[in-house]
Amino acid sequence: MDKNTLIGFGLILLILVGFSLLHKPTEQKVQQAVQHESVIDSAPDTAPEQTETVQPEKQASRQSDNASLIDSYGQFAAFLEGENQTYSIENDLMELSLSSKGGRIASVRLKNYVTHDSLPLILFDENNSSFDVTLISTNNRIINTKDLYFTPVQGENPQEFIFRLTIAQDQYLDFVYSLQDGTYLMSMDIRGQGLENLLSPSISNLDLNWAVKMRSQEKGRKFEQRYSMLQYKFMGDDVEKLSESKDDTKSINNRLRWIAFKDQFFAAVLLSKTGLISNELNSRLENDQSPYVKNYALRSAIDFDMRGNREAQLNFYFGPTKYSILRKFDRGVEKTEQLDLDNLVPLGGSIIRWVNVGLIIPMFNFFGSFINNFGIIIILMTICIKLLILPLTFKSYKSSAKMRLLKPQIDEINSRLAGESKAQERSAATMELYKRAGVNPMGGCLPMLMQFPILIAMFWFFPASIELRQESFLWAQDLSTYDAVITWEANIPLISKFFGNHISLFCLLMTITNLVYTKINGDSTGGGTQMPGMKAMMYLMPVMFLFIFNQYSAGLSFYYFVSTLFTIGQTYLFRASIDEQKMLKQLMENKSKPVKKSGFAKRLEEAQRMQREQIKQQAKKRR
Repeated sequence: MDKNTLIGFGLILLILVGFSLLHKPTEQKVQQAVQHESVIDSAPDTAPEQTETVQPEKQASRQSDNASLIDSYGQFAAFLEGENQTYSIENDLMELSLSSKGGRIASVRLKNYVTHDSLPLILFDENNSSFDVTLISTNNRIINTKDLYFTPVQGENPQEFIFRLTIAQDQYLDFVYSLQDGTYLMSMDIRGQGLENLLSPSISNLDLNWAVKMRSQEKGRKFEQRYSMLQYKFMGDDVEKLSESKDDTKSINNRLRWIAFKDQFFAAVLLSKTGLISNELNSRLENDQSPYVKNYALRSAIDFDMRGNREAQLNFYFGPTKYSILRKFDRGVEKTEQLDLDNLVPLGGSIIRWVNVGLIIPMFNFFGSFINNFGIIIILMTICIKLLILPLTFKSYKSSAKMRLLKPQIDEINSRLAGESKAQERSAATMELYKRAGVNPMGGCLPMLMQFPILIAMFWFFPASIELRQESFLWAQDLSTYDAVITWEANIPLISKFFGNHISLFCLLMTITNLVYTKINGDSTGGGTQMPGMKAMMYLMPVMFLFIFNQYSAGLSFYYFVSTLFTIGQTYLFRASIDEQKMLKQLMENKSKPVKKSGFAKRLEEAQRMQREQIKQQAKKRR
């Protein structure tokens, strides 16, 4: 250790010693401190005296708070404190939990269903839902039932569960819940007795606030979110909805028969026979990382008599959006009184929905009544549909075959009347050939167009059918969602968003069969007659289907796959059954016969002739 370090340590030591000597307490101060400690030890009752001096201040604060609560809540202030307890009621289909705080439905579990990962299917619980009734006191103060603690009471009906706020013997507010076996409906009656002196006399209805975050229950989140929506029905009128693809809000003054918070296959529906008024509806998307798909909120009002002469009656439907269940509510009911809850099943609009309701669903239910394998049911449905439209398909094929047989003569017309200046004349000559040979160039298109409603109906039917949910076939574990055989975790720009992080095998097979059919169909119709680029477009369409349907229902891709296989088989069957040489001979005979023209055809032909003459004269003038 060097000299400078020793000098430094010495100086520090001198400073510490000097500081302690300067601040050493005198003997008088030490004696005073000892006496003070002895006084404290010999006087144990001084603490209570100090507590007594503080207690009146706290008590005054509490009294002030109580006075404020009584001013705001009146006699309902007595129900602001309590312990939240839950009570369970159930039937054979669902189990509901009721909360004493707010007297509300806290959670709903559907017994016959589970989530995609085999967990109990909870439609909503206490943490992601809220329901309260707003009351207005005589001094115009707002009282929310969500802040009040209800007490369960025994009702006369054993199927009823009653939550009550008892102000006096003849003054109370009841929330009465009723649940019966064999139904997803639950009734809620709001009964008031002798409340006219407690609530504002100008109030003739109750404000309702209901909010639910709909859980993600399915594997395919993108498709689940697309089918999740807030729907509502006007009294005696149509069913409408908020946007399912973006956040949406709407205010509706008309009375609504019901309002539904819906995900892909399940719904929570609030119904009122007298109608919900002054409605404010809100639907908000949740992000992809959220355990919820949509966030719904409703603010509405319902008629109410606080004297007890008329109760406010509500009903809730908590269950699957299954067409056969929802349609039962309207059996034997007049059209103006029907609920139309079956509109919660998205089956397409106008004609497409009619095809699904009138043809596809009855056929599906018929096969499902005695077959448990839904893959076989889809195959049988495909066969029936193919047989149903077989005449149209055969007519379309014959028309295409005639066009192919006339191709050499059409090529001759094109070479003889080549050039843009002769386009009108070339078109007229081609139409003349078709007419004389007895060929309708639209004959192949019209039958195909008539098949489109069925194809589009199936497009809507399979993703909306809860019957396919968690039903397996071959490698597909769930026909209601995609059947991934290859998956990856990496987020690939554009690909992950639109295609997904997987490859669906049924979708891939559908794409391959469509490419094969495109090749066969091109050979059958004569690919050389197609416009430049059209052939490439025909092959591009099946590849686009791979991107479009990769995240769709495996049942839908399987149907299109099987349907295309049958179409390929029909094509070869038609080829074997048609003698093309005989058909060509008939076309030539038709061509040699005089064509009987109608008056309209003569006028049309004359107009075309005059138009050609005008074009020739204009061409001469330009020269």
